Amino acid sequence: MEPFLREFFPEVHRRIQAGAGVGNYCKFDSQLLTLFTSSLYVSGLLTAVLLASWFTARHGRRPSMILGGFAYLAGAAVSGGAVNVYMAILGRVLLGVGLGFANQAVPLYLSEMAPARCRGAFSNGFQFSLCLGALAATVVNYLAQKIKAGWGWRLSLGLAAVPAVMLTVGAIFLPETPNSLIQQGRDHGEVKALLQKIRGIDAIDEELDDIVATNDAAGQATDNNGLRMILSRQRYRPQLAMAILIPSFTQLTGINAVGFYAPVLLRTIGMSESAALLCTVVMVIVSSASTFASMFLVDRFGRRTLLLVGGVQMFLSEVLIGGIMAAKLGDEGQLSKSYALALIILIGVYSTGFGWSWGPLSWLVPSEIFPLEVRSAGQSVTVASGFVFTILIAQYFLAMLCRLKAWLFFFFAGWIVVMTAFVYLFLPETKGIPIEQIGKVWTGHWFWKRVVGIEELPAAPEKL
Repeated sequence: MEPFLREFFPEVHRRIQAGAGVGNYCKFDSQLLTLFTSSLYVSGLLTAVLLASWFTARHGRRPSMILGGFAYLAGAAVSGGAVNVYMAILGRVLLGVGLGFANQAVPLYLSEMAPARCRGAFSNGFQFSLCLGALAATVVNYLAQKIKAGWGWRLSLGLAAVPAVMLTVGAIFLPETPNSLIQQGRDHGEVKALLQKIRGIDAIDEELDDIVATNDAAGQATDNNGLRMILSRQRYRPQLAMAILIPSFTQLTGINAVGFYAPVLLRTIGMSESAALLCTVVMVIVSSASTFASMFLVDRFGRRTLLLVGGVQMFLSEVLIGGIMAAKLGDEGQLSKSYALALIILIGVYSTGFGWSWGPLSWLVPSEIFPLEVRSAGQSVTVASGFVFTILIAQYFLAMLCRLKAWLFFFFAGWIVVMTAFVYLFLPETKGIPIEQIGKVWTGHWFWKRVVGIEELPAAPEKL
């Protein structure tokens, strides 16, 4: 929004207003602006690594969600009332703390509460909720920028308190997961009653026995530090690789570059601010619809199929986006209407491919593959890996756009090839397997069985 840029980032605002003499790809190249963007993820990274993992394992998934909600509320209040850029950055930092706790606890909660047959749909609901939040935020931005008095940005930032209240209040009324209660040493009879209530059936003894057996095995460990166990023990190497690489690859698709800066990209090709925001609303709707579809597809076709097909779709879209911008958009001038429309359609196709594959599955796969004794620590590694690459993309995207221009999209397309090949070669299918039995898949995989050692885990029922 121009009033926000004028108040906190006057240098960027002057470049936009100057028009002539400023390259299309360099209008928004500002380290202060990227610091504002990435401060959210820096604080989220530190929260996930230093606090949220320990807190979630020790006190449960539900208290972490409540604490995250309170941090969101504080961040929304400070952001909406900011009087200078440093206060605005502080608000982002507080929002990042909430993000660290929520991203740590919510995916674990969904994976542990869901029955095995539809765990994918439940967990993909997390990404679908993120899409709905992005849609609401984009609509609010579109409407707020029309407020003539110039305070629309305060409304836009302050309304983050609404989902914060929903998260906090909702978590207060939720039960803790049976897995977490067993991990905390609660009475097995109490957990059995809760599990029967959640599943809606009485015959839950097998599932409860799996949870108890997993917790008992963890209790025999000489080292109770989950993060140290993940980093030091060979049996966790496959999960560690997935927890680091899947979130990292997700950021290297370029999705956050498109998501953070879709209005910037659309203004780069010559659109007005209002038109750019409206197009972004449409693209977020398309992405949300594809994520909703993934909730029904993931437990039918499996994780690998969606990741592979989505990777091909994103690769083709990025290559065509880069090709159009390289051929038709220079440092000066604008795209013709036909090419601008083609670019918008391609961004929509790209967002759709991400929405039903890597978007939701980058949360689902890491949250379901870790054994109970290291699950919270494993999720913190997942969140931290995603944050590290999100920070890098947020911090350097505008500078890279300025210097690489359209070739930036070929850079992301190259990474999509790498990550698609990684899934094909190294990710086993986990569809329909109870969460406490997923460890068996690694001994049936052509590569990982050599890493974990056949003696460490029982053989998997089938090979990939």
